[in-house]
Amino acid sequence: MRIMVIGGGGREYGIAKKLSEDPRVDKLFVLPGGGGMEEFAECVPIKATDLEGVCGFASENEIDFAVVTPDDPLAMGMADRLRAMGVPCFGPNKAAARIESSKIFAKELMKKYGVPTASAVSLYSAGEAREYVNNAELPLVIKADGLALGKGVFICRTREEAEDAITELMDNRLFGASGERVLVEEFLEGPEVTVLSFTDGKTVVPMVASMDHKTIGEGGTGPNTGGMGVIAPNPFYTKEIAAECMERIFLPTVNAMAEEGCPFTGCLYFGLMLTKNGPKVIEYNSRFGDPEAQTVLPLMETPLLDAMLACESGDLAETPVRFSDKAACCVVLVSGGYPGKYQKGLPITFGELDEKTLVVHAGTKRTEDGYVTNGGRVLNVIRVEDTLEEAVRSAYEEAEKISFPGVYMRRDVGKTAIDALAERD
Repeated sequence: MRIMVIGGGGREYGIAKKLSEDPRVDKLFVLPGGGGMEEFAECVPIKATDLEGVCGFASENEIDFAVVTPDDPLAMGMADRLRAMGVPCFGPNKAAARIESSKIFAKELMKKYGVPTASAVSLYSAGEAREYVNNAELPLVIKADGLALGKGVFICRTREEAEDAITELMDNRLFGASGERVLVEEFLEGPEVTVLSFTDGKTVVPMVASMDHKTIGEGGTGPNTGGMGVIAPNPFYTKEIAAECMERIFLPTVNAMAEEGCPFTGCLYFGLMLTKNGPKVIEYNSRFGDPEAQTVLPLMETPLLDAMLACESGDLAETPVRFSDKAACCVVLVSGGYPGKYQKGLPITFGELDEKTLVVHAGTKRTEDGYVTNGGRVLNVIRVEDTLEEAVRSAYEEAEKISFPGVYMRRDVGKTAIDALAERD
């Protein structure tokens, strides 16, 4: 098969690497691709948001299957365009991708179909938003309605923080048109869980539950990032909770999308919070999370292509999808200054890494002298071990072997999970 993966970050590296190991894949393209991917795929310099360019390439190169992974091209309707020209895809159409591209759409969907989530109000102007938050109970959460690179969520513990969030989103347009409307939610408390799920619009097959570490600082401090590290499985996500989520959240969401005339196929990301009143949805994504994908996919024993093809054909119920019972940890190395301003083009030094270590290139560039930094999140260091404690320890040991000027990593990835396991024992 001739397959193309759309995108160029760490998530796409992880997905393409997994697909490259399948003997059925004769040729693998990544558009535009990124540093490191040239080792197992052909990188093609076409932007992920260039719908005409991507579709033209698919036609000229007789692509058999496309994997559309980033949120922007999905929201723009790339999967619709490719399917219309006869190229089957892994990824939802434009109408279904609204579950991520509009938080207001997602919230209204959950309200209509009784999916447990935080109470919220949709606000359409800065004045309306200010008036509401001046009288609302604190703390509260303000979210940009549209896509914002995973950074459009503000947890506000004071009126001043709420005012600043509204100013940034609605007045200064920090994320452009994504901040034209905002969602103000009640603040929920409890352990967070990410569950990536394969779905063909009818059947839902959850992957191993994971725990992301969003903030730049340890202990959940500082601004949100695209993700500083992940562990899987998530020890807070028990079999009992998994069964409850399937019954009250996963299947109801997929059934609701079908009922609304926009059945969802592909990877549906459930961002959950385990509150004292049960699990609740804090966000949906219409694709694999990053760096959750890089952490969870190494635990997948079934060929990834099998699950992807089944999502597109509607045969997921008849397709076995198995995962290892081992544990994985991902530590993200970022550029100094991230998630704010940072420098690119800094040389990266790789020490003698263990052969079991998976290094995912998220923001690098290959030069004649070696790899240099080319983004905020530069590298993901991933280890799979028998226990979570071993996975975390070895991931940090390997991460320490890699350096570049200003390199930064959180030092507490997995700590909350390991502490929870210790208390359970």
